[in-house]
Amino acid sequence: MTERHDPVSPAEIEMLAAERLAADEQRITGSRRTNVSLGTAWGSFWRAPSPWLIGTFLLAAVVGRVLAGAGSWWEVLVPAGLVALFPAIEWVIHVCILHWRPRRLGPVQVDSLLARKHRAHHADPRDLPLVFIPWPVLAWLLPAYVVVAWLAMPTRTSMLTLLVAVYGIKLGYEWTHYLVHGDYRPRSRWFRSVWRNHRLHHYKNEHYWFTVTTAGTADRLFGTYPDPASVTTSPTVRDLHAREGAPSS
Repeated sequence: MTERHDPVSPAEIEMLAAERLAADEQRITGSRRTNVSLGTAWGSFWRAPSPWLIGTFLLAAVVGRVLAGAGSWWEVLVPAGLVALFPAIEWVIHVCILHWRPRRLGPVQVDSLLARKHRAHHADPRDLPLVFIPWPVLAWLLPAYVVVAWLAMPTRTSMLTLLVAVYGIKLGYEWTHYLVHGDYRPRSRWFRSVWRNHRLHHYKNEHYWFTVTTAGTADRLFGTYPDPASVTTSPTVRDLHAREGAPSS
């Protein structure tokens, strides 16, 4: 007689994935995790240098935009377009820059600071200083946006509008990424999905779920949003680019 198996419901799959994530985090981080308020998380967020650097440039861009006066109607499309495109931009940066595999071109080792820091971030997702964009990168990147905006936009007001949007989105990214890795527990349905999506990337399999500020957007577009129940736990999720079965570096 053939044994009959009832189909597994989506709720049961979700519960199983949550249990596996909790077990992996307990195994990796022990009992360090506690529940904190959003206000406490916000205060801790501003102890890092990255929010202050980005916030300073954002404030300067906002002041400059206000002083520049009225612009063209189409400038509202600039932030709207950036917000719409950001999941894809974020995915490309995560895959191509942060998950860059070190390469040797002759005697030169090509391996950026961002890629090295991101590998360290995967090795210990609970090391909060590694959550933030490294300040030496921001020291040249934030001013570089000014040059790019000046070259790309036709007017001063549109240039400043673009800068406000870029710096605002970057600060939003840092805040979301910090919340996902910090001690704040998600309450809204949107943030729970983002929280789960990124934790699957860190604790389940590093080859999927690359978006950070959204869930199921660009990952669906680029084919990196599988059913978690169908994905095996990667042995290299904490040691990017290591060979399976090889000792961790």
